[in-house]
Amino acid sequence: MSGRGGTRRRGNRHRDPEPGQEHAKPGKKAVSDRGEGVFYERLRWIPPILPTEPLPAPDCPYCGKPIKDLAAAVTDKNAARPVHFDCIIASIAAEETLEKGDSIAYLGGGCFGVVRLTGSPHAPRFKIKKVVEWEDREHRAEWRKTISDRYSTT
Repeated sequence: MSGRGGTRRRGNRHRDPEPGQEHAKPGKKAVSDRGEGVFYERLRWIPPILPTEPLPAPDCPYCGKPIKDLAAAVTDKNAARPVHFDCIIASIAAEETLEKGDSIAYLGGGCFGVVRLTGSPHAPRFKIKKVVEWEDREHRAEWRKTISDRYSTT
């Protein structure tokens, strides 16, 4: 024997079942059996019940205006309150001495940075000059849990 093909493979995984010995899947109800296979009923998707009350719109401690898009807010580093993203950029820009060509950018993970853009406009490059850690990675603010419960229902 050449070892290719055939029905003498170890375990006979690929052969069709004998008549009357259909493959059964545990926990599923057979809907139809017509000799060529067994069909099983699909589970129906039930959409989650979303909360109807609107998200709170707290006031920003930096500018005093309400935060309408709470999902785009960032936690204040001194108090666990939401702050406008643009207010934090302005606050860091006021604290840091920016040279010509420097700007403040969000780096991810609750960190901002002073970056310098270099290169051509068609192929820009940047260099991170300083990293400013803003949000505490170890402790998530309570107001963020309210948002995540709203958007992560499934």
